[in-house]
Amino acid sequence: MIDLVLKSTIKCPDCGHQGTKIMPTDSCQYIYECESCRSLLKPKQDDCCVFCSYGTVPCPPIQLGSGYCDPDQ
Repeated sequence: MIDLVLKSTIKCPDCGHQGTKIMPTDSCQYIYECESCRSLLKPKQDDCCVFCSYGTVPCPPIQLGSGYCDPDQ
């Protein structure tokens, strides 16, 4: 059994602000608003969510090996 890491620190590419967040396990987060500069972050090309693009830990589906977040969740 895999132990999921649910805390990830997101770093804004625009201002460098960092914030630690708990990732949802029942859905993916496609948009994140920076708490400092208010930039709206979206996943980079070929990434499934903002945690995979800007976080220190990939999202739970990636950790579990599914390869992507399900957009229908």
